[in-house]
Amino acid sequence: MALKRFIIEMGMGVDQHGQEPTIAAARAVRNAIANNALIGIMEIVGLTDPNDMIVEVKVAVPYPEQVREKEVLDVLPFGKKTLILENGGMKIDGLAIASLKDKNDEMLIAVAAVTVFIDTDRV
Repeated sequence: MALKRFIIEMGMGVDQHGQEPTIAAARAVRNAIANNALIGIMEIVGLTDPNDMIVEVKVAVPYPEQVREKEVLDVLPFGKKTLILENGGMKIDGLAIASLKDKNDEMLIAVAAVTVFIDTDRV
């Protein structure tokens, strides 16, 4: 397998209420891929099935051990997906609102890097 990077996309996501690192992480990944059309994978590289892309997602978020990995990876429409979680991102003081099920006043911020690889042996 000869993997070559095709693109690296970066994004940021915030959960203002609920203190859910999964929501912040998923929003960061969605932000990273929101304005991209990887046409070159098909037209230049010659990939025939977008599910043959190898997609590595790296997310730095507070409380990474609480992240529900499947929900984050489900944001990606195609590819063979992996998720690497790191403790990071940011916590800042927000406003706790009981009706929004806040546990405290923390706002969680996640950052993501989504790298798309191509197996050049397959194209």
